[in-house]
Amino acid sequence: MTCIFCKIIDGSIPSKKIFENDELIAFHDVHPIDKVHFLITPKKHIENLMACNESDKDIISNMLLLAPKLAKDLGLKGFRTMINSGVEGGQEVFHMHFHVYGGSSKLAKI
Repeated sequence: MTCIFCKIIDGSIPSKKIFENDELIAFHDVHPIDKVHFLITPKKHIENLMACNESDKDIISNMLLLAPKLAKDLGLKGFRTMINSGVEGGQEVFHMHFHVYGGSSKLAKI
């Protein structure tokens, strides 16, 4: 069975896409936890960071470098990233993805 993110990648499940190239896709989270909340995921099915190996380093690097570009494009001046790995790490969809979110004062220290 194909995972939900693989179905988003192949277009069989719609998403509010904000970026796509041959390697990565980014889309808005369906359950946002802040004013702006999007996910960056590789098109290659990788279960999580714990399943990565040396051959995945360019994908991970490109995901991290994409985060600030998209955050700025969506009007963020700062943001938080979250990467859950494994059941004990809070992962719910077992296709590696980075959460990028911000936009409210709840992340700012006053």
